[in-house]
Amino acid sequence: MDTPSLYEIPLTLIDGTETTFGDFRGKTVLVVNVASKCGFTPQYAGLEALYKQYATDGLVILGMPSNQFMGQEPGTESDIAEFCDMNYGVTFPMTTKVDVRGKDQHPLYAQLTKFKTGILPGLVKWNFEKFLVNSDGQIVDRFASTVEPQSKEIVAAIEKTLAEAAA
Repeated sequence: MDTPSLYEIPLTLIDGTETTFGDFRGKTVLVVNVASKCGFTPQYAGLEALYKQYATDGLVILGMPSNQFMGQEPGTESDIAEFCDMNYGVTFPMTTKVDVRGKDQHPLYAQLTKFKTGILPGLVKWNFEKFLVNSDGQIVDRFASTVEPQSKEIVAAIEKTLAEAAA
């Protein structure tokens, strides 16, 4: 298999800590490309609620800020962290700003975007697109920006993935 394991992919957290996706080994992870000045920005509240509800069951939300869609994430990492804390009380892990498409696409997104659903093939279309990764590091679902974090569709997928991990 020439595809690297998701767990080998390097990440830089918003506070500058260098790590890898391997920190989330054994967890269910919802990876979301986020932005502070987007019509979908209020989804931070739903993402935080999901994280609080399911973190003890093994869910991690990973926010990955991106400024690739109409410059909707213009701030520095400290601006982003402060915005998320002050406006939404975000406690889930966030990375530094990344490119989710194009020549400088983050390696995690190079792997995530290989997962295709009927309505979401290939490239990330907009901010707040969501990818669900199971506890074995397999990409199992993908959701459009318009799908709210606490929608029945996402909650059912998370609960199913958590249940499979617990079995």
